[in-house]
Amino acid sequence: QMQPVESGGGLARPGESLTLVCTGPASIFQFRNIAWYRQRPGQEREFVARIGKPGVTSYADSVKGRFALSRDAAKASLQMNSLKTDDTAVYYCNIAGPFGGLGDWGQGTQVTVIS
Repeated sequence: QMQPVESGGGLARPGESLTLVCTGPASIFQFRNIAWYRQRPGQEREFVARIGKPGVTSYADSVKGRFALSRDAAKASLQMNSLKTDDTAVYYCNIAGPFGGLGDWGQGTQVTVIS
């Protein structure tokens, strides 16, 4: 089972912070790229952030400067600062497949930002 598990979602007000955590099978987690995606209401799933094996990160323009993705051998943490109502979405973690690309999706965790 390669499915990641997300946690840490919840309710926040604009300007506040939340941290999402992704965990996965120990046998592969530390060796694969980890990405976060989100699906806002009525929209398609979209890329948020990715972290590679050496800790190299990339971010969507919409979250750059506000979100920070980090990892260790057991988890990948998405620190979300200065939250906006537009950040309201279900957030999904994805562990890359053995040859790159997208792997299995987790169940997602809801983030709701409301003023």
